[in-house]
Amino acid sequence: MEFREFLHTLRVWDVTLPHFDPDAAPAAPLPLFQAWLMHAAGAGQAEPHTMSLATVDEAGRPDIRTLMLHDADDAGWHFASHSTSAKGRQLAARPVAALGFYWPAVGRQVRVRGTVTPAGEAASQADLHARSTGALAAALVGRMSEVLDEYRELEDASRAAWLRAEADPPAPVPTWTRYVLEPAEVEFFQGDARRRHVRLRYRRDGAGWVRELLWP
Repeated sequence: MEFREFLHTLRVWDVTLPHFDPDAAPAAPLPLFQAWLMHAAGAGQAEPHTMSLATVDEAGRPDIRTLMLHDADDAGWHFASHSTSAKGRQLAARPVAALGFYWPAVGRQVRVRGTVTPAGEAASQADLHARSTGALAAALVGRMSEVLDEYRELEDASRAAWLRAEADPPAPVPTWTRYVLEPAEVEFFQGDARRRHVRLRYRRDGAGWVRELLWP
């Protein structure tokens, strides 16, 4: 079977999808996002807090990767990385980004676009040290996105970082940065088996939000 034919055999949303009434949606996107993420987790969606982060480099070329959401509150959507990583350098040069969440267990997507700012050193270190020993060890290794000559180098650096993380849990990592995306647009997508999908976009308008239905 050719690859294209194989793709055509794959099913989409072979489950009973939830109903979404956009008229009953709240005035702001944050409560709806929080409710949808928790609903997806309750429906059995694995790792519902993982998301795609899209940035652009200095030449305007798009870049994307998957990472974890650390929080979503009135300030915005929170994530973290090294400021020296590819994404950190891109955000320093062009502080705009987009987030994408996809929960196939319930046929839902959420897209977020806006400006990104670093949360500051204290918040960044608090973010890091609230996580696991493994997360601290990985942060201590650093050198994210740099060329790795041999995998053995990573093994050696990781072993040393784990020992330090276990011996010194408050160890600082100066390049670790918590970022906050302040949304200008948030779109909610509810899939429908008959392709009558519901798309509800929240668009920032001053201090409030405008809600708009979009054709699927």
